[in-house]
This record gives sequence, C-alpha cells and structure tokens, in this order.
Amino acid sequence: MSTFDRREAEGGRLRLADHYDAELSRHNERLRAATGIGPADRVLDVGCGAGQSTRDAARAAVSGSALGVDVSEPMLERARRRSAEEGLHNVAYDLGDAQVHRFLPGHFDAVISRFGTMFFGDPVAAFANIARAARPGARLVMMVWQSHDRNEWASAIRSSLAGGDPPAQPPGAPDPFSLGDPASVESILGAAGFVDVGFTDVDEPVYYGPDTDAAHDLVRDMQMTRDLLAGLDPVPTERALARLRDTLAAHQTGDGVLFQSRSWIVTARRALTFAR
Repeated sequence: MSTFDRREAEGGRLRLADHYDAELSRHNERLRAATGIGPADRVLDVGCGAGQSTRDAARAAVSGSALGVDVSEPMLERARRRSAEEGLHNVAYDLGDAQVHRFLPGHFDAVISRFGTMFFGDPVAAFANIARAARPGARLVMMVWQSHDRNEWASAIRSSLAGGDPPAQPPGAPDPFSLGDPASVESILGAAGFVDVGFTDVDEPVYYGPDTDAAHDLVRDMQMTRDLLAGLDPVPTERALARLRDTLAAHQTGDGVLFQSRSWIVTARRALTFAR
C-alpha cells in the first residue's frame, strides 16, 4: 500500500469514527452495563479506536485507571483529544498490537473490548499476551459479532452491492466474524489462560444515519463498500450504488436507518495459575 493509500484509508477511518459511536450506541450501553468496573480498577481496553469505551471505563474507575490500545495512531490522537475535552485524567492510550504489545505483567483488574479482538493473526497468542497483562482472577468482557448470516448489516449491504450473492472473502482478509462461534471462542480462551467463559446474546440494531441520503454517504465510505466496488467500471458502479440506496431506503424507520445485528458479550476470568 502506498503512502497515499495509507493516508486515504486512515482518513476514511477517521471520518467513520465520528459516526461509529452513534452506530453502536445500543451495543455500547449493553457492554458498559456488563463490564462491572469498580472504582479502583485498572482497566485495559483492547482495540479502543477513538476511545469511547475507554472513557466510559475511566469514568467508572474513578480512583483507578483505563488504558486504551489500538494500531491506529490517528485514532488514538482523536481519543486523547476527546479525553482531554471531557476532563478525564485517569486515562491513557498506547499505540500497539495487543497480540505482541509489552504490557506490565499482572497489572489489570479488567480487560474490555468493543469489537476490537476479531482480527488477531494468532488469537491464542494474542489472548495469552492479554492474559499475562491481567492479574489472576481478572475479568475479560468483550463484545464480538456473531456469524455473518446473523448480521443483516453485512449480508444485506454486501448482497445489494454485488447484485446477488456477494463474492467470498479473499483468503487471509480480515474477518469481523472470526469470533462468532462460541465453541471456538471457548477453546481459544481456554488455551490462552482464561476460565469460566460465558456468552450473552445481544440483539440490537446498528444505526446508519437519520435518513437514506446520510446512510448512503456513510456506507459508501466504508471499507467493505470500497472493496466490493474496487475495479468496477463507472456504469456497474452506479448500478451497485443505486441498489445500495434502495436497500438503505427499505430500512428507513422513524428512528433512522437501522439494520438487524447479533453479537455476543463474552465474559471470562484469567486463571489463577497461568503457565503460558
């Protein structure tokens, strides 16, 4: 990827960051209620993006602290700015990949993540590294997408752009649904040093804007849309975008453009003994 392409990708991610918290507002409320963060907890937020869940954790841990980790420095800059604007002084952000980042061992009382753990190259190694950063008995509370076919926001939009069944994901492409199978997640976490794994079903819609025009502008900017339109000539592109507009219009409600989604809140504890 060229320097220009990287900057364009980051720019798109930052534009979407302004909408992302609104898109997942109902999910965020469910996650915040599940974390059970205490006033003195030291919290790690994995894949924190622009830091909404990190700031929520910092407000709950009034005499503790919250650390957000993400691979995007521009997103972290935005998170730091928002934290300063909100007057939070017990929050910090680190640039790094949680799979290999060098955390203080045994430091955190709680590890949280809002859709930030699905893209590890080696999930067992990643969660083992996270487990090493947590104290014995520390809580893990993360939100992940269920399977692709249970998430209309992905299936309907991809199908409309493709004009039918969307093409399969290229081998090795990032998979937002990689932690959708409970048996697989339980195996990964068990191998990484976590116990008492549990799953709570979350059935909440995602929000794509107040009306069809706003949703169309937003979805056009998403990486999923860019990937599906890449390489198309102008006429097929316009047809795909017209189908997309029709799909978005069909999901217009009194509360905006909403798509069905299903996710898991996964909970676990770091084992009291940990040999990895």
